[in-house]
Amino acid sequence: MLRRKILKENWSPDAVVGYARKHDKFPYIPSTKTLYNWIDEGRLSIINLDLAMKLRRTTKKSKSRKHRRKLGKSIEERPKHIDSREEFGHWEIDTVLGHKSKDEALITLIERKTRHKIIRRIPSKTAPAVSEAMTKIFNEFENVKSIFKTITSDNGSEFSELSKQGEKLGIDVYFSRPYASWERGTNERHNGLIRRFIKKGQPIHSYDDEQLEYVETWMNTLPRKKLNYETPGEMFAKFIDDVA
Repeated sequence: MLRRKILKENWSPDAVVGYARKHDKFPYIPSTKTLYNWIDEGRLSIINLDLAMKLRRTTKKSKSRKHRRKLGKSIEERPKHIDSREEFGHWEIDTVLGHKSKDEALITLIERKTRHKIIRRIPSKTAPAVSEAMTKIFNEFENVKSIFKTITSDNGSEFSELSKQGEKLGIDVYFSRPYASWERGTNERHNGLIRRFIKKGQPIHSYDDEQLEYVETWMNTLPRKKLNYETPGEMFAKFIDDVA
């Protein structure tokens, strides 16, 4: 199970341990720290090179700079209770590029409480493309205002129409400060997970819809420690049922 989950399904050692304990899969289950130690010591058939996220971690800090544009309400105006993640319906939004060109891009949204991820292809990293994609996403849900209470974005020009779009639906849209990616840390971290499958420098159009759907499904069915090893999909479904 361990080798298959890590190598074939791209689970982290912590996800494997948490899932096994939650579902009582084995008579003895080591701690996450012990499992990492075994990998470091070469006691398993898995090596550190197989652990993509461990090798990607960095302590480099981002730098904050002054506003260069104002697309709407600042994140400083966002109600403080949203920071606690206790309430469902608060999202972060971003785009992912394959390479720096006029190629297709991905729009990604993540719900802060459940970590549920939405990934959609857009023809270009432009405001009209983002607006069209968001309209389609909103149309997928009933009671949109209960599901999308707020959306937090960066100051990219592709999100310049998002505030007006939100106003029409009663959704509050906030913008983080330029060059302050940590203010949307949840989406930034999860976009890092996407990079396990969508490599930098590889054009988005080289990935078909089935591959993108697989990435979204994988992210929403990965047991998460922060969710007591439930999956984002399971958590999200519970809240959707509550607001239906």
